[in-house]
Amino acid sequence: MSDELKLWELAAELRRSLGILHKQDIQTAADRLGAHVRSANQEPILLGDDCAAIPDGEGYLLLAAEGMWPTLVETDPWFAGWCAVMVNVSDIYAMGGRPIAVVDTIWSQSPASVDSLWQGMVAASQAFNVPIVGGHTSCHSPYAALSVAILGRANRLITSFSAQPGDVLLHVTDRQGTMHPQYPFWNAATEADCDRLRTSLELLPQLAEAGLCNTGKDISMGGIVGTTLMLLETSGRGAVVDLGAIAPPPGVELLPWLLSFPSYGYLLSVRPEVVGKIQPLFHSRGLWCNPVGTITEGQTLTLHLGDASLCFWDFATESLTGFGGGN
Repeated sequence: MSDELKLWELAAELRRSLGILHKQDIQTAADRLGAHVRSANQEPILLGDDCAAIPDGEGYLLLAAEGMWPTLVETDPWFAGWCAVMVNVSDIYAMGGRPIAVVDTIWSQSPASVDSLWQGMVAASQAFNVPIVGGHTSCHSPYAALSVAILGRANRLITSFSAQPGDVLLHVTDRQGTMHPQYPFWNAATEADCDRLRTSLELLPQLAEAGLCNTGKDISMGGIVGTTLMLLETSGRGAVVDLGAIAPPPGVELLPWLLSFPSYGYLLSVRPEVVGKIQPLFHSRGLWCNPVGTITEGQTLTLHLGDASLCFWDFATESLTGFGGGN
């Protein structure tokens, strides 16, 4: 198969993936809230990032929440409970912060039906050393649902609003894991050493506080390409991404890797001169950290594969989340 045909087929699959399509649901919030809101002391809080960064003294309080996919809650409740804590923790670290505590909201049909959810949440709370401090519980619901909110703090921020033309896009992930047997989740966490989990996450605020990185995003259900789109939209930039540089773990094909939601995965937009300082920090811990693209002027995301290229998205004609603007 030629590079051109393979790229066209990959792009077609990505365009119709639920992980990207569901990001357009965020437009319902963007339409009502706008690009920012004001804090109690009238300081602007930009919207559209992994967390809301609320100015607080010399730093920021970070606030975020995640609702879990109902199908996962029904079919794999322990993993859903684990992920509910994990994804919130990841959002805090993605913005250069450190988590303080989480609260949960559980709806279930009976007390017995929440056992596995709680076991997963408590296991993740202990693994990441982030306490569960309250929330809401109902065991008289006609359905099962789970959401978790988190509070954190950052001294210096990593945001998705500051990508600059010429920046290098670094793909950071932990390839020491396995794909979930039913769903597109790359699990490098539930069986991992707790100290390794925490020290790997701690690299993100260390980068921010050292002045090495101020722009990035947690890789979400949109996968690498969908996360790139969200970063570009909020920064008001374009990019060229080389799909051939996104190396899947052994035994995993490129398409499922592009569509997967990793337990540890980040996209960092950094100045070219600091790439050589950042990569060794991740590599020394057995983590993947490689360049996969470049930020450009304009409003398009162009994908490359071998000798082929195509325009995957043009923000001049199509929004994703609706939270755009940039610098």
